[in-house]
Amino acid sequence: MRSLEELKKIKAKVEKEMAIREDTGKAALTVHMGTCGIANGARTVLNAALSELQERQLADIHVTQTGCPGLCHLEPLVTVTEPGKNPFIYGKVTSEKIKKIIVQHLVNGQPITEWLVNLEK
Repeated sequence: MRSLEELKKIKAKVEKEMAIREDTGKAALTVHMGTCGIANGARTVLNAALSELQERQLADIHVTQTGCPGLCHLEPLVTVTEPGKNPFIYGKVTSEKIKKIIVQHLVNGQPITEWLVNLEK
């Protein structure tokens, strides 16, 4: 049986991990988790994003999930939104790519254009 102190530490750790999922009004990272996205690795991408954000202590970036936007051939998809800017949709995202998206786009403000989905085609 765990002591009260151990339980408080566990609670604090979980609250810190869950804070990433709360909307802060700042940048947001949305992982598309429809059946096609999950089948193509979206769950791995989501877990990698959460780990990277936690490791870099970027709790002000909101992480959420949504369904399929109808671009199944480009899954896993990740949408990056920032206040006052148009959203950026990244296609065929991997756990390695999401780490680079977080650093280059969300931290340094430079979208990775070669990974963006062109909706005008």
